Amino acid sequence: MTVTSRAVTTAVLATLVAAAAYLGPWWTVGASALLVVLLAVGWAPLLRLPADGATSTVVLLAGLGGLAVTWFTEGEPVLRNLPAVIALSLVLAFVAQMLRSGGRPRLVESVSGMTAGVVVSVAAAGWLATAGTDAGAGLVVTSAVGLAVASAVAALPVAGGWIGSLLAVALGGAAGAGTASALREVEPVHGLVVGLVAGLVSAALRLLFERQPALQRWRAGVAAAAAPVTITGMLVFVVGRTLL
Repeated sequence: MTVTSRAVTTAVLATLVAAAAYLGPWWTVGASALLVVLLAVGWAPLLRLPADGATSTVVLLAGLGGLAVTWFTEGEPVLRNLPAVIALSLVLAFVAQMLRSGGRPRLVESVSGMTAGVVVSVAAAGWLATAGTDAGAGLVVTSAVGLAVASAVAALPVAGGWIGSLLAVALGGAAGAGTASALREVEPVHGLVVGLVAGLVSAALRLLFERQPALQRWRAGVAAAAAPVTITGMLVFVVGRTLL
């Protein structure tokens, strides 16, 4: 996938999350689960890890497990059971390595890659947790719109290098503030902050992934497109809890 197609895919996924937040909790769960699936499918090719199937399985189970415990957790803090999911997923990652045959080549790289995939996948639970806050769907929509705009900027010819990245961050913040001004649940200054956070995630991951040769493969490209949306969910939850 090209930089443009990945940027457009990220923007579409962010817009999907925003729409799901207003349709209801089950839709938010579905959109978050889709992010987890896309991430799991392409995580191993993205990082060029061995044990492709095992990596996809561990990342998928971690992400879906995070969504499940967040959904069934009552009261506050809503993410209090998420560390248990991460811990069990890391155990599962080591078990998967033990079950590998053929001498276990690139063992350290494989374990670290799986661990990173677990963390990124579990971050999708942040969207579900954010939807349950006082700001609720408004905060999800505000941050998702900021991310969609910042990602769309990456598809423009001027988006290359640091100047393009700074432009994406600025426009993401502006989009967040503009969206918040049209909503009752979120103050414009809070929308500005979450929009800037979403823009920073989009710009940082674009700079991180743009030199990866594996991105020419569609599975790796899909994972690279889903990762900014997944990570933003957790960061927006943290920012939202800090500001609101």
